[in-house]
Amino acid sequence: MAATQKVESLSSKLRELRGSEEEESKTVTMFEVLHGGTREKIVLQRLIVAAPLPKDLTDRTEIEAHYEKLNFQLSKQYKWDNMTGLLLIYPSCLLHVIESSREVLLSVLVDLKDMQQQPDRSSLEAPRVVYMAHNLQSRLFQQWSYKVLNADQGPGIAKDLLEEEESTEILVCTVLSALQKLGDQLETSKKALPGPVLDENPELIVPQKVVQKLLAQDDLNTPVQQLQMYTSPLNISMDFGQVIRSRVLTSV
Repeated sequence: MAATQKVESLSSKLRELRGSEEEESKTVTMFEVLHGGTREKIVLQRLIVAAPLPKDLTDRTEIEAHYEKLNFQLSKQYKWDNMTGLLLIYPSCLLHVIESSREVLLSVLVDLKDMQQQPDRSSLEAPRVVYMAHNLQSRLFQQWSYKVLNADQGPGIAKDLLEEEESTEILVCTVLSALQKLGDQLETSKKALPGPVLDENPELIVPQKVVQKLLAQDDLNTPVQQLQMYTSPLNISMDFGQVIRSRVLTSV
């Protein structure tokens, strides 16, 4: 019962968010496109990926350096499709939010697939697609940035999340809710980068335990599976890496 109420509460909040986004005007200026404003000329999409870190990785900034390079390459290839988002690098895993066009997100998925086929010290182990949203009206982040987190950073995880066998739906909604709160705080504080906001408000950090629990689920897609779904004509609404989309997330 508690889990059901939690899902319904999170779903209600997300429905309200979507409704407010749809009310925004579609008028756009070039400044807003270039600087990550809430109005877009591209069809904006959002991808959230999680992955365990390689066991032999000694310098977590190698992961950041890889995505800095990828972001630079994509900015050259897709000049008008700027990539925004946030890469959270925990001691044992990562959570990566990417906002951009379909083409850019496809490139990120292809890069993940290639990393699996040509593993090196900075390659991610068993990445999974946590969530994907299509045709968004606004971004959560103005730029792409990253933050390396220590084990003692972030909020304490709720006791019920530690004790209960949470479903994928609840875990995904927990991630989405935390990210939306961070986006709201960024807008309120007028800060472009989330790093300082997370330092001041560690309760806004998605708990590492939630990411670890998500990675233990068996119903999240690999990058290869998501690429197959992404090009399918049936893939027309939000999903979180499942062939059959959940009742909760399709109602968002």
